[in-house]
Amino acid sequence: MRWTTRRHPFSAKHFINDVTPTTHAPFQFASSYKTYGIHQRPDNSVVCREWAPNLAQLSLAGDFNEWNTTQYPFERNEFGVWELTIPPDSAGECRISPGSDVRYFCVDGEGTLFDRISPWARYVTQGDRVYYNEVFVGPASEYEWNNPSLITRPPPRALYIYEAHVGISSPEPKIASYIEFADSVIPRIAELGYNTIQLMAVMEHAYYASFGYQVTSFFAASSRFGHPDTLKYLVDSAHSHGIRVLLDLVHSHASTNTKDGLNSFDGSDSHFFHGGAAGTHELWKSRLFDYTNPETLRFLLANLEYWITEFRFDGFRFDGVTSMLYHHHGIGHVFTGEYGGYYD
Repeated sequence: MRWTTRRHPFSAKHFINDVTPTTHAPFQFASSYKTYGIHQRPDNSVVCREWAPNLAQLSLAGDFNEWNTTQYPFERNEFGVWELTIPPDSAGECRISPGSDVRYFCVDGEGTLFDRISPWARYVTQGDRVYYNEVFVGPASEYEWNNPSLITRPPPRALYIYEAHVGISSPEPKIASYIEFADSVIPRIAELGYNTIQLMAVMEHAYYASFGYQVTSFFAASSRFGHPDTLKYLVDSAHSHGIRVLLDLVHSHASTNTKDGLNSFDGSDSHFFHGGAAGTHELWKSRLFDYTNPETLRFLLANLEYWITEFRFDGFRFDGVTSMLYHHHGIGHVFTGEYGGYYD
């Protein structure tokens, strides 16, 4: 298998040999969501790992330590990866309780102090703030699946896709929940004969009016609609009706938010993204990923694995593919149907 453009030849062999030389296999590379971010281990310790080469200091603080920003500093290795282990307390209990708000406190090479949330955060909430905080989720989810995943089953001869947005699925003037969608909408979709749901606006987005296309937290199911486990309930419910669920995935760009987004996570212009003008979409005013960066590939591939493994999504609908494929991002370019125009 080989993908080629005039400027950037890229092959599966290149990915395996050059991009993942220390991870043994692309599958391990894609499982990085299990080791990056903030995690509680079986012994009740908390381990944290982040790639942030531009930082000079990094620490973790939150409700659990009264927002003491110096108590738990990270250590950096030679690859720009920061790590922290917080041992359990004297009683063997985890020092961070599930539901606690946590944030990173950072100092860049120029001495500038700022705060961020983990790019790998799995649950973020806004509360009465302007910005989102990461919420510590504790150990692995205890959701018990009632129906098997459909991803390994032979696909139907034709997909009849119902595109849906959980928040606007209620006839009432309110933001609907994952549970309401599962209990009230999915049975109606099944009755209409659809065999697939394409679910919009799942990945957390600070700007609700963006319909989910200005993502701030790529691993967090939007908390507007409920707890992440209730999204699993939604997918489980769809599977009980024999309906596959596709995630409307946004890997073409990201929100410019810094305090609760990916943008400038380590204080640099190019963390996960192209630097300078190449890193900003002219029309969308959002950040553009650098797909030649191995750490960007780690992040995005792990994101795919995460949604399939943890939430049992059956596939993806990729948004903004033209922007991903072409340097011109489709801006001012007309595709006439002439074959060569797609390879220009």
